[in-house]
Amino acid sequence: MVLVFTLIGLSYYNFLDLYVQSVIMFIGINIILSTSLNIVNGYMGEFACGHAAFMAIGAYVSSILNVFLFTKDKVFGLPLLPPELALYFFPLVLLAGALAAALAGGLVAIPSFKTRGDYLAIITIAANFIVTSTIINMNSIGGARGFMGMKKIVYAMEDVIALPWMLIWVMLSTILTVWLIRRYVSSTFGKGIIAINQDEVAAEIMSVNTNKMKLAAFMISSGLAGLAGGLFAHILGYINPGSFGILKSTECLVMVYLGGMGSLSGSVISAILFTLLLEGLRFVIPWINSALHYVHLLPDTYEVSQVWKWVLIPLILVFLMQFRPEGIMGNKELSDIFPKLKKWYKFK
Repeated sequence: MVLVFTLIGLSYYNFLDLYVQSVIMFIGINIILSTSLNIVNGYMGEFACGHAAFMAIGAYVSSILNVFLFTKDKVFGLPLLPPELALYFFPLVLLAGALAAALAGGLVAIPSFKTRGDYLAIITIAANFIVTSTIINMNSIGGARGFMGMKKIVYAMEDVIALPWMLIWVMLSTILTVWLIRRYVSSTFGKGIIAINQDEVAAEIMSVNTNKMKLAAFMISSGLAGLAGGLFAHILGYINPGSFGILKSTECLVMVYLGGMGSLSGSVISAILFTLLLEGLRFVIPWINSALHYVHLLPDTYEVSQVWKWVLIPLILVFLMQFRPEGIMGNKELSDIFPKLKKWYKFK
């Protein structure tokens, strides 16, 4: 918590510029995405590949609700409530988006009762395309053009109390997510999904209600992805279906496998490293362009674009699978490496 208050104080007094604040917020969002997907892919041992679909649902539901309730909009007309109340209702709106995503995750969980592995991967990829295609064809919320107006909500919150509210909400949500997942995997339900991972048939013989466990795991994972989506939408102030395609789901998978399957600490570490890597590529790619032009390996009219990050990132994943397939942490936690940290993981 000391780190949280320090970052908020530095942001409030403008020691951290908007770019650095944005990077910190995207790190928080990626931590939520990677740790939530690790529930299904890591602890439960399933293979879900459409995590961005639930992120999209949370983003659109929370954005539409906020714009409908607190801003003047061409589609929804006059606000239903005074904009000053946006600060106090914001957590509830985020919760509504997370709940909508959790319900969608429950629907996807039903096919998982009888399918595993590649078949479940195909189902979740299909769900990702269904969600994005549905949004594209809903012209009332912008369709393929996207949806905006969320920045007005952020400005309304800052007008009430001049604080970096989005940074605060992201950091609180990140801490809550890590705490919730840690409690979950340490609970009876958590032991149940780990049993499913080890041997589903044996788990059923030992009276584990596997369908109930899968439903809970999918709904919690999807709900947290929806929470990340709501925060993501309000940070940018604009969203479109293209932001939640299969490439976004791939980012989530890369973070989970980079950190280690079934390692909460690994998911946090990989999310931090992955975000910093993406940001570093923003500066490296222009330098690559200059170097290649200087040695005449590229025509003057050609530029190496940001698309190349999707060559470099999967390449890193290939090397990871070759030389350390268990990821950075494997299935261990930081407390296994540093025993003195175990007191922070005990629950009474």
